[in-house]
Amino acid sequence: MDHNSLIWCIAGAATLGVIVRPFGAPEFIWAVLGATALVALGLLPWRDALAAAGKGTDVYLFLGGMMLLAEVARQEGLFDWLAALAVRSAQGSAKRLFLIVYGVGTLVTIFLSNDATAVVLTPAVYAAATAARVEPLPYLLICAFIANAASFVLPISNPANLVIFGDHMPPLVTWLAHFTLPSIAAIVVTYIVLRFTQRRALGQKLAEKVPSPLLSAGGICVAIGIGLAAVALLAASAVDRPLGLPTFIAGVVVTIVVLCISRQSPLPVVRDISWGVLPLVAGLFIMVEGVERTGILGVLVRLLQDAAAASPRAAAFDAGVIAAFASNLLNNLPTGLIAATVSQSADAPLQVRSGLLIGVDLGPNLSVTGSLATILWLTALRREGEAVTAWQFLKLGIVVMPPALLLALAALVWLSP
Repeated sequence: MDHNSLIWCIAGAATLGVIVRPFGAPEFIWAVLGATALVALGLLPWRDALAAAGKGTDVYLFLGGMMLLAEVARQEGLFDWLAALAVRSAQGSAKRLFLIVYGVGTLVTIFLSNDATAVVLTPAVYAAATAARVEPLPYLLICAFIANAASFVLPISNPANLVIFGDHMPPLVTWLAHFTLPSIAAIVVTYIVLRFTQRRALGQKLAEKVPSPLLSAGGICVAIGIGLAAVALLAASAVDRPLGLPTFIAGVVVTIVVLCISRQSPLPVVRDISWGVLPLVAGLFIMVEGVERTGILGVLVRLLQDAAAASPRAAAFDAGVIAAFASNLLNNLPTGLIAATVSQSADAPLQVRSGLLIGVDLGPNLSVTGSLATILWLTALRREGEAVTAWQFLKLGIVVMPPALLLALAALVWLSP
């Protein structure tokens, strides 16, 4: 077996391990094993592997900051307080609660990113469903699907957006002109289909009386910190700066302030965070570096150049569909890296890059390992004692994702500039 074939085999086996999780081992184990095998077998020099892992520094900082905020918010009771507020606002209607959660999830994704929706919103939604004494899964599913469906409203709505465009990020006005209609299509269609598939569960009656917990001073600080983090992300995006450092700083500062107010040890916060997601991301970056060495990028560049020259509209649509399904095989973050490299090398038109971005962002609604946000969501579910298998998610994703993807791409190709 030649080197290229061996690289593909290792990458494929690692990806399968992340999806299936043999022996119940965490996802990051298989990504790290795949990356280690590439280096150990001499298929990728260790210096190049370290450089590839270093490409994810901004992602690590971003996730670290968000996970700190989420864990402190959980310990200070912010999620319980928000849950009671949501259930009271639903006024006994499960359908209204579903709509409230969907609306909040959309806003969190737009202004804090899809990863924040998975990390911060999921525990709050679980608390809301528990307080309402209803089956939590129909509402928890919203956190997974809206995290991807609303992830291209703004550049900051998904870290993958910054990966794909890099230094070629279009002005905000141009971004909105291209992505507003596709975003509306994705958000609305995802809601309609998801709401239809969960119609039986939404016939439940919510609890009449819901306890109203008091929000501690620490909880208020966390809420303010999350708001400031959103402002920092918007500011960083406006001046075209990486989002990871401001998010991490916000998480660390809020954590320190809250721990000082409550006079608690930082150990419970640090211990309860799911740090395994960081080596997972690093492993994915390293495997992408290995795959790039097989020469596949040169082939993809030529194909994209030819397609864009023949018909930019058709190329944008087709590239979006291909990127969507590739994201479920490789995860959307590595797919975004490949899409960025290929589109920039091919000097692809903005419409084609936009199609790739929609595919990378929305396509992962098909499988549990399609996006980092969905993996974070799964981790949050396990902490609450809930579980969703890859097959369960796929059965729902194959109904929800394709119509949203096709209509979003159609809106981009036919209605956007």
